[in-house]
Amino acid sequence: MLGLPYAFASHFAPQALMEALTIYRERFKPSAQLSEPYVIVGCNVIVADTDESAKRLFTTPQQQFTRMVRGTRGQLPPPIDDIENFWSPMEKEQASSMLSCSFYGARATIKAKIAPLIKATGADELMVAAAIWDHRARVRSFELLAEAMA
Repeated sequence: MLGLPYAFASHFAPQALMEALTIYRERFKPSAQLSEPYVIVGCNVIVADTDESAKRLFTTPQQQFTRMVRGTRGQLPPPIDDIENFWSPMEKEQASSMLSCSFYGARATIKAKIAPLIKATGADELMVAAAIWDHRARVRSFELLAEAMA
């Protein structure tokens, strides 16, 4: 109603995304800042040189969200080789639900993976989070993402 942009934190709370965007767009009133709604959608994106490398890097947020489910938060954990041995089926379901606005892959594949989110939400902008344990890999992920989306 204030005529401002709207950002939704779907990178960790995706269940209410579509309802929130609908309410924002329905109640939007033009202002001096904006004449029409402007939507920013949060998502997790991890890009690496290969799909396999990106999948391994994605085990860090998978562990992080599983630890939230367990109530044992802590520092960002390093990636692991086998996430299936880390979580129980119930933890996997809960963490995966919270991470449903998450995408990982190589530069050649990531744009196609993100495209359905942009189409479904009509997002004007993405707010990208990348919980990657290794700083160099995190910087590289953002570089590869920028190249992929250009």
